[in-house]
Amino acid sequence: MATDLIKGFVRLCVNLQEPHHVARFQKLCGVRGTFPRKSAKTEESEVEPNGACVKQCLRESTDDDSVDQKTGVLRPRKRISLETPKQEECPNGLLNGASMPETAKPAEQNILSESSSKADSEQGGSKGMVKPLRKNSLTGDVGQEFIIENKFLFYLFTFGTELGNEMFFIVFFPFLMWNIDAYVGRQIIVVWVLVLFLGQSTKDLVRWTRPASPPVVKVEVFYNSEYSMPSTHAMTGTALPFSLFMLTYGRWQYPFLFGLSIAVCWSLLVCISRIYMGMHSVLEVITGFLYSVLILAVFQPLLDSIDQYYLSGSNAALVIVVVHVGLGLLAFSLDTWSTSRGDTAQALSTGAGAALASHLNHWLGLQPDPPLARLPLIMPAMDAPLLGRSLARLLVGVAVLLATRGAMKALTIPLACRVFGVPSGDVRRARQHSGVELSYRYLVYGTVAFSCVFLVPLLFDYLSLS
Repeated sequence: MATDLIKGFVRLCVNLQEPHHVARFQKLCGVRGTFPRKSAKTEESEVEPNGACVKQCLRESTDDDSVDQKTGVLRPRKRISLETPKQEECPNGLLNGASMPETAKPAEQNILSESSSKADSEQGGSKGMVKPLRKNSLTGDVGQEFIIENKFLFYLFTFGTELGNEMFFIVFFPFLMWNIDAYVGRQIIVVWVLVLFLGQSTKDLVRWTRPASPPVVKVEVFYNSEYSMPSTHAMTGTALPFSLFMLTYGRWQYPFLFGLSIAVCWSLLVCISRIYMGMHSVLEVITGFLYSVLILAVFQPLLDSIDQYYLSGSNAALVIVVVHVGLGLLAFSLDTWSTSRGDTAQALSTGAGAALASHLNHWLGLQPDPPLARLPLIMPAMDAPLLGRSLARLLVGVAVLLATRGAMKALTIPLACRVFGVPSGDVRRARQHSGVELSYRYLVYGTVAFSCVFLVPLLFDYLSLS
């Protein structure tokens, strides 16, 4: 009986990993690919459902070392999928669902799929031909054009997927710290750091590839070269809203159903958007959701204790630095270089910078939390002066953070390249050196987070925006 249940569960997981479910959902939402027709030669280079190349693999190098001994640059990683235990890089450009390369034969490159052409002609060519908004973070690939039939869903799910990207967090965390509740903001950052570290590290251990294209349409290609299991967008898109709800309900006065509804809608939007974008299978999104629930169940009761230690612990500053830097070094040791590794270091450095700034604020007696006697807090009336002051804080503060990030980037990468003896002409390649990438992420985003929590509030005091 137990064996049958296990076999049934495995079959269900394999089925949920199939990219055809993603392709059908995209078609239902009005996303059409412009895939080339198969020829006799392209039949030879088919792709497994999970994106694993099984034929015509590259034979250019048989060296398994992940680090170039001359340059110290980490090489792209081998990938492991659900169906096949190992795979090499694919010469036809279809690894991880990449689109057909520009060097393909014109007959294969320019002919759209019959279904897309027919559907477009039926509506008089009124549909929008679109390309992914951002290039692939590793290869610089711009992706392949696709057709959008439902622009509302396209913009809705684009917004949903942006809820897990850098620019959202560089606005969301400061808004919480400056305009809502610094106590909640500090603990939400701890949750975000934990979720991203565990999620990205799990990706590097599991090593599953993105859904194959075709049949999946790559609406987004920025993260296409990373591993995909579990979905860290689904993890952060679940952990942050539900943790925010649990931290604020009872501390602030608002209806329970209102807070729960926002958390549920936020989570669903982010999770579904990753399937729409063609970045994750159904199984990877469900796993990310459940993984984040498990993390919250373990760490949510500990958040207040962690926050109190970061604020007032006698050795808190040393512990903060050692833990966050140590976890970054551990993450970089799990596999060869990838852009997800940089995201992990970025989250850890942000957590370290925010925690150190909070510790300094507490030591100097700056920005104290409201006393317990004032709880629960009541939302103030939304009048014009309050909204104007909040908007001014957000605009001025984010502008300072973006300027800080830009200045630190310009200084840190050349300096790190000089220290580690790496040529700085090609920044993308230079950052594949672990020393350069770690230095860049920790110095840049640690400074940005420190500025957000300590320096920018002092600027608000000077400008009478507090």
